[in-house]
Amino acid sequence: MRFLHTSDWHLGRSFHRVNLLSAQRAFLDHLVETVRAREIDAVLVAGDVYDRAVPPLAAVELFDDALHRLAGLGVPTVMISGNHDSARRLGVGSGLMERAGMHLRTDPADCGTPVVLADAHGPVALYGLPYLEPAMVRETLGARRADHAEVLGAAMERVRADLAGRPAGTRSVVLAHAFVTGGAVSDSERDITVGGVASVPVGVFDGVDYVALGHLHGCQTLTERVRYSGSPLAYSFSEAEHRKSSWIVDLGADGTVHAERVDCPVPRPLARIRGRLEQLLEDPGPARHEDSWVEATLTDTARPHEPMARLVKRFPHLVSLVFDPDDGPTRSLASYAQRLRGRSDQEIAEDFVEHVRSGRAADEQERAELRSAIDEVRVDDMAAEVAR
Repeated sequence: MRFLHTSDWHLGRSFHRVNLLSAQRAFLDHLVETVRAREIDAVLVAGDVYDRAVPPLAAVELFDDALHRLAGLGVPTVMISGNHDSARRLGVGSGLMERAGMHLRTDPADCGTPVVLADAHGPVALYGLPYLEPAMVRETLGARRADHAEVLGAAMERVRADLAGRPAGTRSVVLAHAFVTGGAVSDSERDITVGGVASVPVGVFDGVDYVALGHLHGCQTLTERVRYSGSPLAYSFSEAEHRKSSWIVDLGADGTVHAERVDCPVPRPLARIRGRLEQLLEDPGPARHEDSWVEATLTDTARPHEPMARLVKRFPHLVSLVFDPDDGPTRSLASYAQRLRGRSDQEIAEDFVEHVRSGRAADEQERAELRSAIDEVRVDDMAAEVAR
């Protein structure tokens, strides 16, 4: 059976205030054409369909159009909700959509209930594990603790129990939206740390033939059977070196996996340039980036006059300007966003405590209290999204 594994569409997201709807439409055109041309048997979408719980109407219409086109090809689609999605909203109408071959898995209670497809070699059970917020799904799944490894482990126990009751030779695929140990992160993924731990071991997925992961935005292989497709578009400059793609996965009669990357269309390349303003304006080297979306880091000791307006004349698609002076003492002028880049909520909170106490870091009890407070806020936010 041949699958197209994709994830993290983030429909409705912009890139430094640049509207990406046309680029997202071009990706979905590419996806539908790939499904048709490469004779895909089923599409797997591993979460974060939308960028936020209440997406703009234009993003919903784009999603609706994509589902209609896939249904028109007669190709089943299995889709889970991610941490950016509102699971309840995404799941509205799922029973009706299922009749058209569009299988939305957004309820944690259904982790052990697969979509069963078949090819010439027999059945394939596809299990959808939506994003599992530990404190909200612990009781539903019967997990011992409210952390990512426990709730995902409990979900996988349901998968393995169901699989054990199926005919011998049934092949299995799991879709999951999680941060799995060994995956490389980027700046555009929302922090999902709970209790100070965000990642789960890859071994939690033992016992199935293929795992289609979502959440991390870089396409990557953790094992031959466990892969991230990554996002189809770059959503931060930390992804400037990413090769955006999806996986075509051929699942053999005996469960063997052969995977091939298929490149996604690139609306505009990304470039990070660095130097003094006059260098960036005059040197021939950066000329190759004049048609790229550009993040420029200025190293001038003193902030130049109207740098944005001057740089835009050479780089018309400049979208981000950062100041990072060469001389050490003035490095504190770096932007707030730049200083926080790559840091978790817990780390930021601990840094703040240390700063306001003139260098005295939080002790273990204080770190635990901060962790508990951050987890409580995250759960409250999730509950508010569910209630909307």
